[in-house]
Amino acid sequence: MDNIERYVGIDWGSEAHQICVMRPDRTVLFERSVAHTGQALHELADALLEGAEPSSVAVAIETPRGAIVETLVERGIVVYSINPKQLDRFRDRHTVAGAKDDRRDAFVLADSLRTDRPAFRRVKVSEPLRIQLRELSRLHEDLVQEKVALGNRLGDQLRRYFPQLLALDSVHNAPWLWALLDAAPSPSEAKKLTRTKIASILRAHRIRRHTPDLVREAITTRPLVVAEGVVEASSMHVAAIVARLRLVREQTKTCESNMRRILEALSAPSGEEKREHRDAKVLLSLPGVGTLVGATILTEAEQALEARDYPTLRALSGVAPVTRATGKRSGKNAAVSMRRACNTRLRNAVHYWILSGLTADPRIKARYAAQRARGHTHGRAIRGVADRMLGVLVAMLKSGTLYKPPSDPAEASTPS
Repeated sequence: MDNIERYVGIDWGSEAHQICVMRPDRTVLFERSVAHTGQALHELADALLEGAEPSSVAVAIETPRGAIVETLVERGIVVYSINPKQLDRFRDRHTVAGAKDDRRDAFVLADSLRTDRPAFRRVKVSEPLRIQLRELSRLHEDLVQEKVALGNRLGDQLRRYFPQLLALDSVHNAPWLWALLDAAPSPSEAKKLTRTKIASILRAHRIRRHTPDLVREAITTRPLVVAEGVVEASSMHVAAIVARLRLVREQTKTCESNMRRILEALSAPSGEEKREHRDAKVLLSLPGVGTLVGATILTEAEQALEARDYPTLRALSGVAPVTRATGKRSGKNAAVSMRRACNTRLRNAVHYWILSGLTADPRIKARYAAQRARGHTHGRAIRGVADRMLGVLVAMLKSGTLYKPPSDPAEASTPS
C-alpha cells in the first residue's frame, strides 16, 4: 500500500460532499463539491481515477457505508473510515481555534490519511445477505422503541380516564387488552360488557392467568370523575394508538421472521466455504445467542469477526476496560474504568447474550459466580464473562467448531 499517488478526503453530507485530493507531497490537486446523485458520484470516481490505477487512490471518509462508499469500492478504489472523534483530534493539528468547515474537514481527512493511515480502518462492502440482516436488526430496534413510545402514550391516556385496565396487564404488548379496549373503550361501555364476551376475548388470545369474573370486576369498578368530553376525546386517541401498536407488532414479527430466514441462509454450508462451519452457525451455537443477538453481533462486528480480531472485538463491544496510568496513578494504582467509547448496539447485544447465557449454560453461570465472589459488581462481572466468551467465540471461529455444552457437572462448575 505504499504506491498511493492520490489521497482523497471526503466530508460527507446529506445533499453534497466536499472533496479534497492531494499528492503524497501534500500538494492539493483539486477541491470541489459533489452532489449526492448517481451521475455525480460516478463522475467523481472517473475524476479520481483519471491517469491513475484504482489501487493508487486512497479515500478517507467518516462513514463506513453509503452510496458514495459503495460507488468508490465498486470501482476498485481503497476506502478508509475513521471515527469522528479521532478526526476531531486530527483537526486540532491544523487549527487550535476550533474552526470547522467542510473544506477544512476534507483537507484534514486527506492529510491525516497521508500521515496516519494505521489510525484508519479499511472499508469492505458486506455481502448482500449481511447488508439485509444489518438493516433488519436496526429496523427491529426502531420498532421496539416505537412500541415503547406508543405504549407509554396509551398508558397516559388510560390514566386520564380508565386506569382500571392498567392493573390487568402491560399495555405495551398485550393484544388481548387492546381487544378489550375495542369492545369497551370507556368505563360506561365496560359495564355493558358481558361475561361471555370477556371469556371469548381471553380464549381467543389464550389468556389463562385472568378469569372473566376477575376482568369484569376490575373494569367495572367506580370510574374517575372527569370533565365532560374527556372520555370521548381520550377514547378516540386510544383507538388510534391501539391501531398503531397492532401495526408495529405485526411489523416486528415479520422483521424477526426475515432475520431468522437470513441467519439460516448464512448458516447453511456453501460450496465456496473452506471452513468447516460458517461464522453465523458458529455464533448461533453459543448459549444465549438467539436471533436478535446473533444478527446484531454478526453485522455490527463484521470486520472484527472476519479478521478473528479479539482485541478489536472486545473494544467495540465495550468489555475491554480503559486504564489511565499517569503520574502517581500508575502501576497498581492505575485507574481502571468501564469503556464508554464503543458500539452501543453491539454492547447491548453482548450484555443480553451473557444474561441469557446465565440460565442456558452452567459454564457461564459458574464464571459469573466466580467474578461476584471476587467482589465485582454485577455489571463488572457481566463484562468479565463477556470478555471470556468473546475469546471463546474467536477461538471457535478460527477452528470452525461449534460450541459444546459441558457433559460433566464438575466441569461445568469450574470456570475455565
